[in-house]
Amino acid sequence: MADDIRSLSTRLAQDPHSLAFLELGELLRRKGQLDAAHRVALAGLGRHPHNANAHDLYARILADKRDYERAFDEWDMALRIAPKHLGALKGLAFLYFKVGDIAQAEAHLAAAQRAVPDDPGIAQALALVRGAGAPGPAARTTAVTAEDEDRAGRAAAPAAAAPAHPESGTGPADVADQGLEEAAVFAALDGGQEGLLLVGEAGLVVGGGLRDSAGSDVGEAVAAYLTGVSQEAARTTKLLGLGEWTGLSVEGRGAHVHVCRPRSDALLAIVRDRAMPLGRLAVIAQRAAHAARRWLERQA
Repeated sequence: MADDIRSLSTRLAQDPHSLAFLELGELLRRKGQLDAAHRVALAGLGRHPHNANAHDLYARILADKRDYERAFDEWDMALRIAPKHLGALKGLAFLYFKVGDIAQAEAHLAAAQRAVPDDPGIAQALALVRGAGAPGPAARTTAVTAEDEDRAGRAAAPAAAAPAHPESGTGPADVADQGLEEAAVFAALDGGQEGLLLVGEAGLVVGGGLRDSAGSDVGEAVAAYLTGVSQEAARTTKLLGLGEWTGLSVEGRGAHVHVCRPRSDALLAIVRDRAMPLGRLAVIAQRAAHAARRWLERQA
């Protein structure tokens, strides 16, 4: 491997625009030289910003460094460039599984299997994910154990499986288990309940809050509108034959908004500055949805 690294480094030095950075970055990553791999991938991505494999390589390195939000963005970009990119589909499935979104993990693995029907690793990962989503207490809370997460990472995204165990105190289950008080459903999340709104039945605010640019509380008004938005989204997806909707993203001039459903009788809205990519916003929304779902179950 050392000889290969030297050879590829020489090729890249002689021709900085060569695609040799893809193989070099992967070899460095596998050897555990993540900082060197990061530099190689980032330089290559700068020269080849529309290369899906470059985004995939960078995402795998970021995942190994436990920078999951940026890894999500890179895999999402790879799919935008190449909608059937196998590495990106498996990588996103791995990340969705980590945050407890079993439906999205299964959907991405199913797409990967359609692209490569005979891949035993994908079949194994699909079986594991579908088992996690089967009827039962574990499925109702969509809690993902560290053991399951590690198995899913090895099967679905072996390149990103090394950091499969979440860092202590930062996983969705850790957040949800911190005993959130009724007045602060999202208190344990980064940023607390700022820019987060949980809406229950009849369009009533049950947690979090939203303020407009002037600082006025607009939570109740937004909650009332969200009920209508949810109904329209359900009708639209039904007409298009898309099944049940799981999330809506809106780009605004001053901020981005993502709406999802922690469960069938609740809605969650998250608002963040438009500097945050929509892909990363969706990941944060899933973490908040997991915390909200656990909190709602405790109130039952």
